[in-house]
Amino acid sequence: MVRATEKRIYLTRHAQAEHNVANDYSIRDAPLTALGRQQAAALYEATKDTIQKTGELLVSSALRRPLSTMVVGYPDLRKRLEAEGKPVIILPQLQECNAVQCDIGSPREDLEANPEYAGLDFSALTPDWFAKEGFNAPTIPALQARARWNRKWLRARPERDIVLVAHADILRYITEGHNSHQDWANAEVREYTFKVNEEDDVDGEAVLVRVKQVAKEGEEAPSSSQ
Repeated sequence: MVRATEKRIYLTRHAQAEHNVANDYSIRDAPLTALGRQQAAALYEATKDTIQKTGELLVSSALRRPLSTMVVGYPDLRKRLEAEGKPVIILPQLQECNAVQCDIGSPREDLEANPEYAGLDFSALTPDWFAKEGFNAPTIPALQARARWNRKWLRARPERDIVLVAHADILRYITEGHNSHQDWANAEVREYTFKVNEEDDVDGEAVLVRVKQVAKEGEEAPSSSQ
């Protein structure tokens, strides 16, 4: 088992989506724009000879903008891992934080019907996976608990190098424990590792520490909380 402090977690914010353009948060499960697809293609070029060759697991939020960013931005990594019997993990726990339409996901059957997502496994999505209540409630305690769950999930995985695609606000909670409103650019990748190993984690928080920026293919764009 790889020790937590040896892990390399590559956190990626999705490329530009329709709600980023005019801060229009009424667009349900906002998809990528044409520019966002260009940014995702640039992400591919920036990572094809680095983390796409070394990544051991590929994980994505189940909303359309991170899914499309993953499909366009990390195709070599996906293809290699699928050939090794390790399909992309679609993790509903990575969904964005807020109870606005752009942050509410699509039903599983709609995602499965989208040809862009052919071959992806959506079996982890329950009929109400996108409901902003309970575990996914948009409250600070619930968001902090969900971020902690994601950090512990990443720490418990056996892989050393994990590439993950999600959203600005949940990434802030995962990396900082709160919504600092710190800028995350569209199609930006940052490398993190764990501050301490599990046996030394007296608070049980599985804190991540930033190592470096890996790629930045878009501009800073506000999230629905900004």
